[in-house]
This record gives sequence, structure tokens and C-alpha cells, in this order.
Amino acid sequence: MKILRKIGLFLFAAAFFYAGITHFLYDHGFARMLPAWVPLKLEIVYITGITEWLLSLLLLFPQTRRAAGIATAAFLVIVLPANIYAAINGVPAPWSEEASQTALWIRPLFQPLLIWWVLVVSKDSKPT
Repeated sequence: MKILRKIGLFLFAAAFFYAGITHFLYDHGFARMLPAWVPLKLEIVYITGITEWLLSLLLLFPQTRRAAGIATAAFLVIVLPANIYAAINGVPAPWSEEASQTALWIRPLFQPLLIWWVLVVSKDSKPT
């Protein structure tokens, strides 16, 4: 694996793991990002946080890296509607009480870059 790809892999995995931690630190803020009709909001927030932990760890192992990369890309597509909902409805970041409309739209617009990133860094699943 090329050194830049490996660095990118570890940066992505660390950031994704930290994102999972934030689901527990700011659980009610993440729950606000879901429409009123969605049941079990906190449970969904906790499940997505745990999922981020598991996927980030699976990205680190060559044997599971490719599958974890694809699963992470799919996960990012699945959670995209919550980010779009938050942007449309002015729901601030989970750790904040206010945000500009521009800041709210950065997150969903950044999602395709994250998907591309994880697919690129998880492509090589050969042991190093």
C-alpha cells in the first residue's frame, strides 16, 4: 500500500472512530437531526455511533478493509438524508446551538468526498 493511502486510511479511520464517540457525547444533538416521525431516535444515534466504531476498526485490518470500505461508503449514503434534513430545517451541529445556513450545507455536500476517500483508501486489501 502506498504511504499516502496508508496515511489517508489511518486518518479516515481515526476521524470515523471519533465521530462514533461524538454520537454518545452529543446524543440529543444528533437525535435532533432526525425528523419528528422517526421513532427511537436515541437508539438510532447509539447504533450509528457503534457502527462507526466497528467500521473504523474493520478498516484497519487488510482482511476486512475492502468490505469495510464498501460498507462505510454505504453507511455514509444511508445517513446522508439526516444531514440533508438538518440543513433544510436549520438543525445545528449536535454540539452547537446555532449555525449558519452555509455551515449546515457543508456537511451533506462533503459526504461524497468522504465516500470517495474511504473507497480509495480501502481499495488495497493485501497484507502490508
